[in-house]
Amino acid sequence: MGITLWRVRTVDGAAEATPDVATHAAPDAANAAAEATTDSASDALPQVTLSEIAPAALDTVAANTDSSAAARANADVAGIRTGAETVTGVGPGLPTASMDWRDLQAAVAECRACRLCERRTNTVFGTGDQHAALMFVGEAPGHDEDLRGEPFVGRAGQLLNRMLQAMRLPREQVYIANVVKCRPPNNRNPNPDEMAACGPFLARQIALVRPRLLVALGGVAANHLLATTDSVGRLRGRIHACQPAGGGEGIPTIVTYHPSYYLRPHSTADKAKGWQDLQRVLKLLHQA
Repeated sequence: MGITLWRVRTVDGAAEATPDVATHAAPDAANAAAEATTDSASDALPQVTLSEIAPAALDTVAANTDSSAAARANADVAGIRTGAETVTGVGPGLPTASMDWRDLQAAVAECRACRLCERRTNTVFGTGDQHAALMFVGEAPGHDEDLRGEPFVGRAGQLLNRMLQAMRLPREQVYIANVVKCRPPNNRNPNPDEMAACGPFLARQIALVRPRLLVALGGVAANHLLATTDSVGRLRGRIHACQPAGGGEGIPTIVTYHPSYYLRPHSTADKAKGWQDLQRVLKLLHQA
């Protein structure tokens, strides 16, 4: 069986023209689009071979898909706004705005703010370069991530690794996190209460990393970061601005499909669009 490897291409002459920036308000944790799935939402899917399309952009290679095989730029971020209210902490007396990496990771590990804590094996904090220029935001941990305590380590994670390889970006040089830090049962989408509970953790991660560019992987992450209910299909292809809850300059944000989306049957028509999204990411990084 095989999966698709995203072939390296130069950005110059291949990427689309940079579109106008679409500005969004602070994230709304209550909204989630249907395209998004958890990091290991493909746990229940059969092994599939993705058909090759857009030969100029994609290659098919043999690969092992073993399922065992990471807002705000200012350091004083108070949290991600949910609805009309700014969340400044998770649980009673647990502010996040002043936490360093060590305190933040400990707070996530000890969090009991929602019922997802009852079934988790591990919390899944985030991984990568804590000062990365590029930060990827997914939805929630899946089965493999829950076991290992690290985001994107299942089949979808392996595909994300190949996407990064095609971009010539070592995984260690980007930061990867999820909106929600505990696995939802049966890989369902996280609900609004769960995203509201974890929102300040993600906000603080973004504040500490201070990325030049955010990439929202899937609809749930996009809706959370951009406070919208629009689908990935409507959001991709543009540069958005993820606005801090208290105002200030937004972080450029690209929306693309979750890697697990490409493991589904009948998703091949969107692979070329996904490659265009990655090209846009590279172009923006080179311009910054």
